[in-house]
Amino acid sequence: MNTAVADRVDLTPEQVWAAVVGGVTAFLAVGSVVFSRVVYDRFLWRYFWGPVVADGEGAQCAVRNPGGTTELLGSEAACQSAVSAGEVVATPGYTTFSTVSYVVVLLAMLIGVVFLLRRLDVATELRFFFALFPFMLFGGAMRTVEDAGVAATAAGVEPLIGFPASALLISPFIYFTVFAFTLACVIAAFALERRGVVDDYARPLFALGATGFALAVGYLAVLAATTGYVTFYPQVLVPTLIVATAATAGTWVLATREVPMVRQGTGAAGIVIIWGHAIDGVANVIGLDWMPALTGTANLVPKHVVNALIVEWTGRLLPASVSAVTGDAWPFLFVKLAAATFVVWIFNGEMYEESPRYTLLLLITVLAVGLGPGTRDMLRATFGV
Repeated sequence: MNTAVADRVDLTPEQVWAAVVGGVTAFLAVGSVVFSRVVYDRFLWRYFWGPVVADGEGAQCAVRNPGGTTELLGSEAACQSAVSAGEVVATPGYTTFSTVSYVVVLLAMLIGVVFLLRRLDVATELRFFFALFPFMLFGGAMRTVEDAGVAATAAGVEPLIGFPASALLISPFIYFTVFAFTLACVIAAFALERRGVVDDYARPLFALGATGFALAVGYLAVLAATTGYVTFYPQVLVPTLIVATAATAGTWVLATREVPMVRQGTGAAGIVIIWGHAIDGVANVIGLDWMPALTGTANLVPKHVVNALIVEWTGRLLPASVSAVTGDAWPFLFVKLAAATFVVWIFNGEMYEESPRYTLLLLITVLAVGLGPGTRDMLRATFGV
């Protein structure tokens, strides 16, 4: 009897993962129906779907009414009044709670992807990491396409992808969209290799990602050339790339000189990771502090919790006279460089040898959370959306 019971509970890691993910999903689904005002309105809608609605519709905030309807508000004063009245209010962008929740979801997805790649028996070498590089750029570019759609709506023009379809290009749903596209390309590239059509899956995989990125940027370029609500600012793009590359080179030289083992586990992949986060840092500095000087337009607004917090605290700590000269976003660049370098350092050679797939996916994830938002921030500033 005991043996039979043991056999029944002897679950594989894949089954445990599926049970946990399925259980949480079922709990939220049932709770949304049975306790809709608490589970759906005040949790799922407030932190996840409501911000997407407000962002996609170009509103200052969205309010979830007790009857299940959504009201869009266009002024900060109206949003603050709704908050003071105790209503369920969601604003575009991230909150600390939603950010932590996305990290948990990301880790769960990462474990699931490891199981999937193990079943497919793929992704055990570093060239898989480099082959996925353009997909990070693609995700950021597609997010900027949605930003351009919001700008079109504000200008009274019908966007290419209207809401609610545009929700697929807004966090957190864009992660699933880009993941699905990437997974399809990965399967296609490995299928071409196994059928003898190509000698190496990495080249067609890289080409597919690069094509998607080129199409997205090409669409933004067409809008910049033909509309008044999107503008191309090369004086933003060029400095972002130059400063980010210089900052990466300086960081890598300093880090490897002081701690030679930094390069031990990642090699050139470490440089790419630091560069991806440098792009995010520099794009934020330029977009949040230097847009008026470079383009004559207003600064962009921070969309993420960390950079918003850094900007807020820098503004508080620095004298107004100093802040007016240096701006408030520059510490974000140093935080990104330091964090990326630390992460690269902890990826030693033993970790890759013991679990190459998991290590590769961690490296890809670290790059994605820097280069994806960084590409979006850079392109937002470059195209003024």
